[in-house]
Amino acid sequence: MSDHRYSRHDAPTGRYVAPSADNPLTATLTIPGSKSLTNRELVLASIADGPGRLVAPLHSDDSRRMVEALQALGTGIAEVEGEGEFGPDLVVTPAPFRAGVTVDCGQAGTVMRFVAPLAGLAEGDVMLTAHESALHRPMGAMIHALRDLGVDVDDEGSWSLPFTIRGHGRIRGGRVEIDASESSQFVSGLLLAAPRFDVGLHLVHTGDRLPSMPHIDMTVEALHRRGIRVERPATGEWLVEAGAPRAKELPIEPDLSNAAPFLAAALVTGGEITVHGWPPHSTQPGGLLPELLTLLGAHTSRQAGALTVRGGGRIRGGSLDLSAAGELAPTFVGLAAFADEPTTIHGIGHIRGHETDRIAALIANLRALGGEIEELPDGVRITPTALHGGDWASFHDHRMATTGALIGLAVEGVVIDDIGTTAKTLPEFARLWEQMLAADEPVPVGGASA
Repeated sequence: MSDHRYSRHDAPTGRYVAPSADNPLTATLTIPGSKSLTNRELVLASIADGPGRLVAPLHSDDSRRMVEALQALGTGIAEVEGEGEFGPDLVVTPAPFRAGVTVDCGQAGTVMRFVAPLAGLAEGDVMLTAHESALHRPMGAMIHALRDLGVDVDDEGSWSLPFTIRGHGRIRGGRVEIDASESSQFVSGLLLAAPRFDVGLHLVHTGDRLPSMPHIDMTVEALHRRGIRVERPATGEWLVEAGAPRAKELPIEPDLSNAAPFLAAALVTGGEITVHGWPPHSTQPGGLLPELLTLLGAHTSRQAGALTVRGGGRIRGGSLDLSAAGELAPTFVGLAAFADEPTTIHGIGHIRGHETDRIAALIANLRALGGEIEELPDGVRITPTALHGGDWASFHDHRMATTGALIGLAVEGVVIDDIGTTAKTLPEFARLWEQMLAADEPVPVGGASA
């Protein structure tokens, strides 16, 4: 896959002094495509009944890893000129999966969890590995499920990456139980590959909790969109029929979770931020942002396909359940640091297993700036206090970096150690962030300019 103007190679890296806002911010912007939708549709297009096209997909480190993984397995993926503002469309041509390859998942959880079942459809060995900072990410539940489905997995007893899948060209399928308490991606990865199993899949989640249900809803909707029937006979149970997903030309929604720090900027500065292309309905966890930001005192409105968030003069504290949208937790910790009373965020214990232990990272960073934050079994409690400038570590995590930028709007001297980590899902972050601050009145932020 060729580099284009919005690749990581164009994104800034290294230390970044987060700009502060002297006045309320007012800006309008467009956000690139959803990582979650892009990677799901890439997988389904690779097992479809013919060539398909993704319109306005995300071009980022994570989506590039997925493209490269599928190409390594033999899928044809080509860039073609489209009308999107942030890069070309992708034409995907399915082909039988090949073996004798190594897939480097980088830091992408979707790649390691979605590609592992596909590798079992290859005729021979496929090795999966990842960036050293991501080798800790949970994979035991997927390894266990694949073995129950008859797939040979050689992990040398580690229950983690790297490991080798010894495929036999087919997976029978049938009933399998899985504890996906650590990540909903285990469920999504199996559901996405299930149409190509001989008899489909009857998947049963056995854990006490299942985080990020909107992501599973997104997977089921993506399967339905391509003509694959998925039934839900009970809570935590899915039946996927066998068959080839239909080839389609599909547009990709903007990444609503990547919009979170921009919309949150309206609350921190008492300004008004508008995001174009906000879908009327979405299975993305970021689709919960209007409701969640309203709970913190924001005024939200929708008009002509755009969402506008206006700061309400203060940020309310209280209690937030983010079990359905744990990826938004870093942004809301940043907002809670400026609230008018303590805030408890719960339902996010699973984010300890993301790019980094996000709870530990948020605690370390906020305390380094003078903040008060307490770890809870399933979340954190933030007590607002005066913050000061200082170093903010990204921990190789894009959402840590964007949260540092958010806090920097109201705290001078916040220095993020590597803004380049935002290229994981939004290479344009620093450019869009600075253009948002430079806007003196509602003007388009983003667009086709280099």
